[in-house]
Amino acid sequence: MDNRPDDLASDTLFYPARRLRWSDFRGTPSRGGPSAAVAFTSFAYEGNSLLRRDTLQITLNLQVFFIRSASWVRGGNMDSYSLAHEQLHFDITYLVARRFMNKIRELPLTKEDFDSMIQYEYLESFREMNRLQEDFDGETRHGTVISAQLEWNKKVARGLEEINASP
Repeated sequence: MDNRPDDLASDTLFYPARRLRWSDFRGTPSRGGPSAAVAFTSFAYEGNSLLRRDTLQITLNLQVFFIRSASWVRGGNMDSYSLAHEQLHFDITYLVARRFMNKIRELPLTKEDFDSMIQYEYLESFREMNRLQEDFDGETRHGTVISAQLEWNKKVARGLEEINASP
């Protein structure tokens, strides 16, 4: 995991440097739409490989991040409940990225096609992240259904516990 400390001068906040603050939302709100705020989160990886005799050593650096200039909040919506909703978007991204990392660890990678296998799993995980983000906003109606958001809090917390408990 890329665990860079928070740099307020940077446009990127890496997970888990700290929880989100409204001051991180530096973008301009879009016109219209159902959202009072948008947290632009995503994940990526960088890597390299080294073949030593019959052993392939692969190093991946996983990055989970929040882009400040692409994230925004409308005035009058800066309450702690709404910020918790946006933090959950970041947490969901982290959860999916960790699942991706665990999938890669379990793959029977070979020197002939390890890169394509990792890329495939990355794309599948990216699709999963987008689906979960849409499900989260759909079920909570962008944070307006409190009971649904509480359920998502539990669901994400359970997922993170499972990930942290795995080897």
